[in-house]
Amino acid sequence: MVLALSSFSKKPTVHGGMNTTRINHVKRIVGAIVDYSSRIGKEEKVAMEMAIDDFFNYTNQSLILQLKYSQGEPIKAALAATDLINTQRVQAIVGPRTWEEASLVAEVGSQSNVPVLSLADPTPPWATKRWPFLIQASPSQQAQMKAVAAIVQSWGWRRVILIYEDTDSAAIGVIPHLSDALQEVGAEISHFVAIPPLASSSLSEELEKLKRQQCRVFVVHSSLPLALPLFETAKKMKMMEKDYVWITTDSTASLVRSIINKATAISSMQGVLGVMSYFPETGPQFQDFHTRFRRKFSAEHPEEDNYEPGIFALQAYDATRAVALAMVETNESGQQLFDKILLTDFNGLSGKIQFTEQKLAPGTVFLIINVIGKSYRELGFWSDGGLGFSESIDEGAIYNASMENLSQVFWPGGPRTSPRGWTLSTISGRLRVGVPNDSYYSRFVKVEYDYSTNNYSVTGFSIDVFRETVKLLPYYLPYDFIPFNNGTYDALVQQIQLKKFDAVVGASMIAGRCKYADFAHPHTQSVLVMVVPVQSQSSNKAWLFMKPFTKAMWTLTACINVFNGFVVWLIERNHCSELRGSALNQLGTLLWLAFVTLFSLRGEKLHSNLSRMATVTIETLKNSNAMIGYTNKSFIVNYLVDVLHFNAKHIKIVTTPEGCAQALRNGEIAAVFLEVLVAKLFLATYCNSFIIAGPTYKIGGSAFAFPKGSPMVSDINEALLKVIENGKLLELENNLTASDKCVDVESDHENISLSPSSFLVLFIFQESLQQLL
Repeated sequence: MVLALSSFSKKPTVHGGMNTTRINHVKRIVGAIVDYSSRIGKEEKVAMEMAIDDFFNYTNQSLILQLKYSQGEPIKAALAATDLINTQRVQAIVGPRTWEEASLVAEVGSQSNVPVLSLADPTPPWATKRWPFLIQASPSQQAQMKAVAAIVQSWGWRRVILIYEDTDSAAIGVIPHLSDALQEVGAEISHFVAIPPLASSSLSEELEKLKRQQCRVFVVHSSLPLALPLFETAKKMKMMEKDYVWITTDSTASLVRSIINKATAISSMQGVLGVMSYFPETGPQFQDFHTRFRRKFSAEHPEEDNYEPGIFALQAYDATRAVALAMVETNESGQQLFDKILLTDFNGLSGKIQFTEQKLAPGTVFLIINVIGKSYRELGFWSDGGLGFSESIDEGAIYNASMENLSQVFWPGGPRTSPRGWTLSTISGRLRVGVPNDSYYSRFVKVEYDYSTNNYSVTGFSIDVFRETVKLLPYYLPYDFIPFNNGTYDALVQQIQLKKFDAVVGASMIAGRCKYADFAHPHTQSVLVMVVPVQSQSSNKAWLFMKPFTKAMWTLTACINVFNGFVVWLIERNHCSELRGSALNQLGTLLWLAFVTLFSLRGEKLHSNLSRMATVTIETLKNSNAMIGYTNKSFIVNYLVDVLHFNAKHIKIVTTPEGCAQALRNGEIAAVFLEVLVAKLFLATYCNSFIIAGPTYKIGGSAFAFPKGSPMVSDINEALLKVIENGKLLELENNLTASDKCVDVESDHENISLSPSSFLVLFIFQESLQQLL
């Protein structure tokens, strides 16, 4: 005991010491307001009385503790504060625990210049400015929301449901801080459930609504009296079983030890994770306090099943001690006492007691517990400041961002593997996957009815990609393909919003459909291309050789080469007899030199330029009002009209590859716009008749669709990336065209040789020059 309270035997200083010398007894009265109907209030009362007794025993200074009970009601707390100040003449007030009570008590205290040491958490940042005599005497637990977010991140969960007691405290200290912490780790709160403090009768109704949600990760922030019936009801509704995750904050987790002897209560919380404030339980000071507290608490409250002191008792003890230390240093009250309290600096049972801007430093270390059996296990610690999880907090501690390195977690229902954090919202428990029944290319999605089994058989490239992706998910996902027979692709995706399907395979990702569903990453190239017929390159037109260049280019080339011929003639005519003669002869020689220079091009360049004749541009199609085609995907026609500015009257749908080829051949359409993978399949079949022309256009490729906000999307994306990286997607793409045979091998377009008649004009021109020579 002497060791535990040795600081009381030192000379009084702002560091928390006290003088053993006798001082004239001055009547010093400390007021306290607690909720004696709660376990927290009972612990606080015992701890405060111990602090006053210890202070007297080791300093010989007399203090009077005046206790008032608020029963957790703000109005009663305010009336109690008024009575303590006006009747009992207290110089300071410690407590209460809830912000609803503390705010009213702070108003009363500030009006009378009486310091109020609030044990409520949280305290809004503006509170100390509004109430100048308010001091936050319990460390802020806002950092615990970061600990909760770290747990969520550790197991890859993307969404949580927040169940909180409908009080101002939750709105101030939980919702904004938890939302921010989750956002930092890529998660979010998908649903908020506010439960009134006395809502036992409505718990079943609220939990039934949550049971229909996909999310299975629940964060509970409430008092213990509300948390217990919540978990008991959840257990009855089979919500404490496999796939469910429950995380409690400090307000419940720090009191779990008080119910370990209550079989019904502890059994309903099996598998629950808790984030609780950490305080050192080693050292002679705590051990002495622990022994005496148990003895006193058990004597006063034999009805309780557990007599262990918690963090709330330690905070109440330290706050009372801080007031006592300040009172012994000054005989004044009001502002002078307030200032002395703010100068407090000592190592208390709950941690460092030092005020900055009228507040204790926030808590930075939290203990992670896991309820199992008749008690709970301490899995490890989480420390703020970028440290993370660790098995210990000593100097040699090893920190990790994930809690997977801590002790094995016992999850609700007892599975060894971590829950995925969500479940299917269907009654059957199998994913209902909608697929189109009128796919342009059956090799992407093909639906056939098997009369022998009276079931549909669904195959195709997109189906294979989906199957391979699901195989790589970290959990088993059963699914059924359901054909969608009537309607557009937009209507198919909309079935997700209507809860007819849980997913869709075979639709393209476009902006208009994102209002109905969330899409995974595309598994086909997000490109639109134009396919046109191959124009004949063996035309007998005499002027074909002129096609590679424009008229302007030919004119410029001719001028340059005539000039070059003139230069050669001018230099060589005095040395070469062939360059002399009549004027007509010399003119012919000059033109012949220019002609030889012009047509000394390499053959392959001519061939390359001739090949470019087959290119059809968007502008030529629009200027000529040519008809163009598209597949039965509505987003393509929208792109053609809205982006490429084609006239809608000149756009025609083609429903099959064969029909498309026929329409291109007979001139019914001049070009067709296809997704790049569809175009590859089309050209693999009609390899000599058609080619891809013009630039490519970025669009949304084929992608799997899921309900808005579905946590499945991130898992599917990760699995799809594995399918891409391990080469399986490339293998499926190659298999898609491997069996294709070109049906127009004997096409006349295969012969692209130029005939003599193609150069008739050129031959005539050359012969004329020969005659001049």
